[in-house]
Order: sequence, then C-alpha cells, then structure tokens
Amino acid sequence: MTRRLGILGGTFDPVHFGHLDAAAAAQSALALHEVMFLPSHDPPHRTTDPHSTSFQRLALVALAINDAKTSRVSDLELLRSGTSYTSDTLRVLHAAGWAPAQLFFILGADAFAEIATWHEIPFVLDATNFAVIARPSTTIEAALARTPELVPRTQPASAAGDRSGHTGIFLVEAATRDVSSTLIRQRIAAGQPIRDLVPAAVARHIAANNLYRTEDVLHGHNQDNKTEDN
Repeated sequence: MTRRLGILGGTFDPVHFGHLDAAAAAQSALALHEVMFLPSHDPPHRTTDPHSTSFQRLALVALAINDAKTSRVSDLELLRSGTSYTSDTLRVLHAAGWAPAQLFFILGADAFAEIATWHEIPFVLDATNFAVIARPSTTIEAALARTPELVPRTQPASAAGDRSGHTGIFLVEAATRDVSSTLIRQRIAAGQPIRDLVPAAVARHIAANNLYRTEDVLHGHNQDNKTEDN
C-alpha cells in the first residue's frame, strides 16, 4: 500500500492527551504509516502569542511522543518566518515528494467547523486528505452542519482504501479525552495538578521549567482557538 502520512498541526501550548488521542484514532482508522506533529511558529486565528517558546513547545511534543515509534515531531513551521499557513506547509511536503492523496491532515470536528476561514482553502482541500475526529465539544454532524458545501467530499474512514490521486474528507468516530491547552494552563497557574491531562514526561518538563504560571493564564486571557492552528 502507498505510504500515508498523518499531519497533526497545532500550537501545542502545551500538547495534551486530546492531541494524542486524535493522532491515535486517525492512525488506526486510516492505516497511517506515520503521524507528524507540527508545532506552529505564528499560528493563524490567534490574537496573542503562545505562552511558551517555540523551543519549549517542540520539546514538549517530543517528550509526549517519545515512546510512539510511528510518530515524530517536525520543526518545519517553526523554522519558517511569517504566519504558519497550512497551505505553505503542504506545498513544502509536495515538493519533498508527497502526493496529496498520501497526506492526511488530522483535526478535530471543532476545528473542521471553522475550515471555511482557512487561508487558501480551495487549494488546501485538494492538497491533502482530511481526517476529522469527533470531539466531546463538537460532533461530526454539528461540524458538517456548519460546512454543508463540503458534505459531498466526506466519506467514512472505512472508505479510505488506496485512492487514485483524489483527496477526500474522512470522518473518524472515536472517543477522545475532553482536554484543552487553556484548561491545562489555568490549572497550572492555580497550582492544581495536570497529571490526568498530559503525559508524565510533559508534566515534569512543565514543572521543571516553571511554564504557564503567569496571572494572564489563570484568567484565560489567551484562549485556544481551535481553527487553523488547531
């Protein structure tokens, strides 16, 4: 079978079990050979900068997937200046030899509901497959209700198979933990434990480096935007 690469983009500020659950669900349902975690340098749709540095966010993802042999983290977007648009990243992957039908961009149903706002969205829809994962906050049905024009492109994950150059939107029904980076930052700032929200290695790194302990985190001034930056 042709190799398939899953792509999970996001700010990962910090990475958490919700991200890992989404990656695992897509990999299982779509027979992905590998999942690439892709931290954003300058995420679209965010009004403020991430709370931790690019280096720290990259390190946190590396720690989170350290034991996953078929997952890796990429600094592709961190090394590129300007806004981290998915369309630019897909062009880089195409230039590296990946065909659109080999790529599966993983995102939650909550993010998919906002896909019409993405930069160069007509191009993006043809440049990669999408793996849309059900989320506790947004069902796949609710996301599709907000994007009715994309319904003809959607298919169940079981229909992925070997495709001849065409891209599609594959729907993955899976149980993923109801976690957000905002919740984690607020718990840390309030002195509350996060061991049920992130892998142990991530929690240790956050504690050792005193991340996310500022007052603006506690009051939620930098909310997650589950849009193109995931």
